[in-house]
Amino acid sequence: MLVRQHPPAVRRCKECGPDVNRPAPHPGPRCVTHHRAAVKARRAVAHEARVQKVYGLAPGAYAALYAAQGGRCAICQRSTGQRKRLAVDHDHRCCPGPVSCGRCVRGLLCGPCNRDVIGRLGPEALSRAYWYLVDPPAQRVVPPAQRVAPSARRVVVSQVQPTG
Repeated sequence: MLVRQHPPAVRRCKECGPDVNRPAPHPGPRCVTHHRAAVKARRAVAHEARVQKVYGLAPGAYAALYAAQGGRCAICQRSTGQRKRLAVDHDHRCCPGPVSCGRCVRGLLCGPCNRDVIGRLGPEALSRAYWYLVDPPAQRVVPPAQRVAPSARRVVVSQVQPTG
């Protein structure tokens, strides 16, 4: 027995309007462009709700803090949070549990700065690292006469004395 199959009805995007002939394969029904915009809007709302619930920040506080930091990580100033949002850094000594009070929020950091710099080092270690870079101990200990110029660092094999 032959079963006649009807061609599937092509759904049209509900946001493009009736005069636009774009297929709508996504729920809604929406075209690809409007589906991406809807997903982006849902993610923004979910992020805002999570920031309010976990860190106790008022609505719009994440965006205000992001703008105040110039849209970059507060420490390295490299990461912009475009690929992955910047993490909300807070003092765990104030609120050791899974939820923060909101008063201990310090700023927005990229993942590496939040995990490696702030997560592992305390203020004293960061101060030592700063002074190590500003005033290296080798500059005080090794006199300039004992430092070898970069051009003199090459060792020619014929100049090396055999040992033994």
